[in-house]
Amino acid sequence: MIKAADRLNTVKEYYFSAKLKELKERSLKGEEIINLGIGSPDMVPSKITIDALSHEIHKPDAHSYQPYNGTPTLRKAISRWYNKTYGVIINEKNEILPLMGSKEGIMHISLAFLNPGDEVLIPNPGYPAYQSVSKIVGAKIREYNLNEDNWEPDFAQLESMDLSKVKMMWVNYPNMPTGNPGSFELFSKLVEFSKRHQILICNDNPYSLILHKNPLSIFQVKGAKEIAIELNSLSKSHNMAGWRIGMLIANPTFLKYIIGIKSNMDSGMFKPMQLAAAKALTNKNEWHQKTNTEYTQRKEIVLEMLKLLKCEVDEKQGGMFVWAKIPGEKDAETFIDEILEKTGVFITPGSIFGSVGKKYVRVSLCANQNTLKKAKSKIEKTINKNGTINDQRITDSKREEEKTLDYCRAL
Repeated sequence: MIKAADRLNTVKEYYFSAKLKELKERSLKGEEIINLGIGSPDMVPSKITIDALSHEIHKPDAHSYQPYNGTPTLRKAISRWYNKTYGVIINEKNEILPLMGSKEGIMHISLAFLNPGDEVLIPNPGYPAYQSVSKIVGAKIREYNLNEDNWEPDFAQLESMDLSKVKMMWVNYPNMPTGNPGSFELFSKLVEFSKRHQILICNDNPYSLILHKNPLSIFQVKGAKEIAIELNSLSKSHNMAGWRIGMLIANPTFLKYIIGIKSNMDSGMFKPMQLAAAKALTNKNEWHQKTNTEYTQRKEIVLEMLKLLKCEVDEKQGGMFVWAKIPGEKDAETFIDEILEKTGVFITPGSIFGSVGKKYVRVSLCANQNTLKKAKSKIEKTINKNGTINDQRITDSKREEEKTLDYCRAL
């Protein structure tokens, strides 16, 4: 009997992987399902991006192996983009590593820095991959709760912990799932905290261009390069999720460690995609403004939908999701399952991001306005004044019974 590795006992299938299978099965059975759970952009990349890919793919040298650290053209474009977007100077030669999506970077960083038994600080609520990857590499997870009033770390609580074995800390600003934009002050506190305790800070930063007026990078703080790594991505900000193009920014020493891992795991990214990504990073502000205008209009519909459900929402939050507190005593999974069963609308339970999220839900803005209006209408038709969901199928059945009775009486 050949058994799987023990590490599989520490992780389970990614929530959305399993849930999407369930939703697909229900759709195949004839149910109308509206999926507002996944953050997969439904808008297309810019025309210059697609044109660049189409042009480059026909060149004779397009299909060979590429450098492990990416093409010079892409690294240069990333450096310029960081300077334009964040006002940060990044050396294109030795401080940038293009990635096949930033999720890949979470694994590379963890393999490069964490030994079995090392401790890693992970936010609650937070992106589930931080937990699962830490478990896979054998690290010990130390959760830290985000304050519900501002979704930032409680530094007093952190300072009261035994941090002697902590080697790394994951942060994620602008934050997902809560939409908190973060601040220069917060990054300054994190850098000070890191230097005081010699903890590597890893900021996961793919959302700063979506409904955030002032894009931030941890490298805007003086001295951050000494102790921090930042992940970024074109998936959300440039509508290129399926392209799997991200980036890692770090000092030359940290970058050398990570390339030592990455060079043993792949053979470089497809050249035309790298060159198209470089072109995407030159998108004009007007292109991003148009995208954000669409997200703003979608957000207004989602806020109206959540109001019907009696959820509490901080409307100042940014990003491509809306994070909301649910009413009553139910937990998030019960709440969303009830909505799914009775309306066919799926939204994400906040509990998948940690225990602090058990009274929250997250709604994706990655659906067109007509779809969002339809979801809102489905909920509106089944909602009571107190926010309780009726079963529309039962209501429809009763209507049919009443029609039959009326017909019999008429006879």
